[in-house]
Amino acid sequence: MENNLFQNAKNAVNRFTNARGANRQREKEAARQVIQSAYNNCSPEEQQQLQQLEQQLERHNQA
Repeated sequence: MENNLFQNAKNAVNRFTNARGANRQREKEAARQVIQSAYNNCSPEEQQQLQQLEQQLERHNQA
């Protein structure tokens, strides 16, 4: 069963990648906070996926 915080982190990154304008920065910060919260409650495999989500967040931030 997938951790709810992990799923929330994936959803937050998706919201960020789809955000435009002023919402973009707010969604990025929200995604970072959810990812950090999820780290404490995830399996090692999910933590690796969270690292990938963080990388995706940074890639989209630079685009």
